[in-house]
Amino acid sequence: MSSSSTAPAESPAGLPERQTEFGFQVGRRLTETCPPSDALVDANGGAFLGRTGTISTPHGTIQTPAFIAVGTKATVKAVLPESIADLGAQAVLANAYHLYLQPGPEILDAAGGLGAFMNWPGPTFTDSGGFQVMSLGSGFKKVIDMKHVDTSGPDDAVAPGKERLAHIDDDGVWFKSHLNGDRHRFSPEISMQVQHQIGADIMFAFDELTTLQNSRAYQEESLERTRLWALRCLEEHASLTASRVGKPYQALFGVIQGAQYEDLRRKACRDLGAMPFDGYGIGGALEKENLGTIVRWCNEELPEDKPRHLLGISEPDDIFTAIENGADTFDCVSPTRVARNSAFYTPYGRFNLSGAKYKKDFGPLQEGCDCYACSNYSRAYIHHLYKAKEMLSATLISIHNERFVVKMVDDARLAIESGDFFEFKAETLGRYYS
Repeated sequence: MSSSSTAPAESPAGLPERQTEFGFQVGRRLTETCPPSDALVDANGGAFLGRTGTISTPHGTIQTPAFIAVGTKATVKAVLPESIADLGAQAVLANAYHLYLQPGPEILDAAGGLGAFMNWPGPTFTDSGGFQVMSLGSGFKKVIDMKHVDTSGPDDAVAPGKERLAHIDDDGVWFKSHLNGDRHRFSPEISMQVQHQIGADIMFAFDELTTLQNSRAYQEESLERTRLWALRCLEEHASLTASRVGKPYQALFGVIQGAQYEDLRRKACRDLGAMPFDGYGIGGALEKENLGTIVRWCNEELPEDKPRHLLGISEPDDIFTAIENGADTFDCVSPTRVARNSAFYTPYGRFNLSGAKYKKDFGPLQEGCDCYACSNYSRAYIHHLYKAKEMLSATLISIHNERFVVKMVDDARLAIESGDFFEFKAETLGRYYS
């Protein structure tokens, strides 16, 4: 790859003067309220780093740990923003890549920002689009293998029958729109400009996402590229913050890569941890069986007074593992995605409402659930909607699934504070996976 002629100096611009408009306060630490046994620490592979906290943004606070509902295109699919607020979600995350392509960041800027555009009054996030550039660019769309390490193939692998729509160089990425094939350019500077126009309270630095199939050599090369891009993001962020007078301050999170390699993860955390980011996102390839270990590596290195967001998880076991190893917030599209295929969460596992046994089941999706769907509709009715291909089925199941995950995380936060987190975790997971 060619070297960029626009590489920044090795130190970013100073902190934006308005950075104090964003804040994070650590609350209770898991090891203080729930001192773990030596056996638990050994089973975890190291000390527990979980904590509660409060993130302060211009549009409100987020009590952490918290699950952030995903509204990719300025909408949580099939669900009204008012319903997202009613089910207890504290914040919404949208995607810069998708909003850049449609309707365009200038539209959101003119509307007063993401929250005003979608009638969501609370805090908002945008991710940088790096995931979409990689996944859509290589033809894998939503399905990327994050379960198996296999570096035997080429680093520029493309899904069978697809063409590569993205090409990375040291300065940025050229990519083709998945909507119409138009060619576009993303760089750290462009990503910052786009995200500033979108106007979320929290945004992420532009990074290169790698997979478990990339070679160690490529992971090292990519990590350095992401480090340099982080510096450029900070420079552009500081400039835009100073120039966009009258706009609420937008926090910038650096993104930690390094795949499954401990030394690369720790290096990324030390490098970016020394930069003046407002918080950090832990991204990239994460083997499910090593998720807790990798999150702990990162949080042992990252500044304790900055929030940490784990990108893209929602399974109950992963959530508890992330929380106890120090993740403060996380997001995933899964609750609404599976809802569109009739899957609904219960304390006893996930089930598909398409089954014939639900045709005459007049109980709620989950007994005791306080969500709008469970309070007003039966499994039989929603089963009918799904079979009739009525869109309302996706709406009702999505409301329930989002409430299920949001409440589970809220209850985990309360369990840290009350001193019975490990008992709550054992009970919840024992029942869910029984």
